[in-house]
Amino acid sequence: MNPFYFWTRVHLIKLLGLKAKNQTELLEGIKNVPLSSIYYHTHRFLQQHHYLSPEPPNDFAYWLTDILNLEKLGEAIASVNVIDFKKLKDLRSAFIKILTDYLAQEKRMIDCPEGEEFHFMSCMTAILPTPYVASNLTEFVEILGKISINSLYFHIFEAPMRLEKGENDFSAWLGGIGEKELAQKISSLDPYTITLEGLRQKIIRMVKQYGKY
Repeated sequence: MNPFYFWTRVHLIKLLGLKAKNQTELLEGIKNVPLSSIYYHTHRFLQQHHYLSPEPPNDFAYWLTDILNLEKLGEAIASVNVIDFKKLKDLRSAFIKILTDYLAQEKRMIDCPEGEEFHFMSCMTAILPTPYVASNLTEFVEILGKISINSLYFHIFEAPMRLEKGENDFSAWLGGIGEKELAQKISSLDPYTITLEGLRQKIIRMVKQYGKY
């Protein structure tokens, strides 16, 4: 049986020097920033407040709603379901379409108060090995219960979207060792609607209930 190697990550946040004061400038920024910035602004809240629920908003929606008071546009941006996208470029395109369609109908620009501009940021990620390796489901569950939040986050969120693997690392490994039903059940989870600690416990319960633990 192929073992599962647990990895973790460390983030270095970078200010890009690009800011927006209205919806047009926000659109231009979204078009031009690196994909790492799109990832950061749609996952930052989740990373920094991983014990909170329910699903946090993305930074774009928060700024449009709370700073520019464009509630309808903010709701439209907030309604983009990140889990539906396997590639960051497609997620970027979804935001671009919403903003472009809005601006085609609403020509009035609303500038934010001075000092409340949207500052585009990104994050560089260093992927690091951990001492944990699982050779079977029993070991997998035991290790899953003690790895850091950063490790859990990497395998669930960064692997499928930022690394464009298409699925989370846990499901990929389980499918590879023949546990396709369990792999599918974990793939069907929406990790954006539960805290990371809650997600950890849910996956542990699913593996234990599977019957081969």
